[in-house]
Amino acid sequence: MARVKTRHFVQLVLLSALWGASFLFIRVASPVLGPNVMAALRIGLGALTLVAIMRVANEDWPWRHWRELVGLGLLTVAAPFLLYAWAALRLPAGYSSLLNTMAVPFGVLAAAWFKEDTLSARKWLGCICGFAGVALIVQLGPIEPTPALLAAALTCVVASACYGISTTWMKRATQRMSPLSIAAGIHVAALALLLPGAAWSWHEARFTPGALAAVAVMGVLTSGLAYWLNLRVLSQVSPVAAMSSAFMIPLFGVAWGHLFLGEALGPGMLWGGALVLLATALVTGFNPLRALLSALPRRPLG
Repeated sequence: MARVKTRHFVQLVLLSALWGASFLFIRVASPVLGPNVMAALRIGLGALTLVAIMRVANEDWPWRHWRELVGLGLLTVAAPFLLYAWAALRLPAGYSSLLNTMAVPFGVLAAAWFKEDTLSARKWLGCICGFAGVALIVQLGPIEPTPALLAAALTCVVASACYGISTTWMKRATQRMSPLSIAAGIHVAALALLLPGAAWSWHEARFTPGALAAVAVMGVLTSGLAYWLNLRVLSQVSPVAAMSSAFMIPLFGVAWGHLFLGEALGPGMLWGGALVLLATALVTGFNPLRALLSALPRRPLG
């Protein structure tokens, strides 16, 4: 597998900033539109964006892989988008972005299950640190750990598990289909899965300008274009390297939530977040400082 190059690293940073911001936009839009409507609108706009790009690129639809696209659409788009939208009714954006990092331990466990990777002592320690970090975030964060908060946190963990366990499957799919056709196909499939729930809840949604603007940004940027970019990177680097963006997503997510929504930063959230990031480093073996230094162009000596 090719080494992570400078352009790959820059693209992963950009993806992290976009996906970190998505938790801010979810927190803004979900309480107003409702989880079902917000998730469906986001996916619908993402699908329209990707379909338009496919038409311009004159790329064919991978119809013979429709079953695979439905499965991937459920795990990587429909389920996590809906779950995070539901969690945002009760959970701050910073919490959600930190809990999203649990995708990495789940991804490594899934890779080992499918014989794509092995579980070493370091990786087991990383998984333990990850779950301990989640417990710290929920128990010692700036918000009282009520049953509703615990349920929302568990929902985020399930959503991150969907991302993690589907990474190996998605990597295999890029060997059979182009990144653009996969991104478009999974969004169209996910939209079909969520449309009934959105239609059921449509009358309860309040279509305010702020909520619609948040959904528009998520649909076009953090869903449509970002998923295409992510699949392009995934097709060129290893799944573990692609998951390394999980290091930076919570940094952006917590920062955006604190800056724009005034979300509090408690010691439990900081220590728990540090444990989750440590878990990600342990299970992937990825050192962000080493990756940054290796990504920078080297000047010849003398």
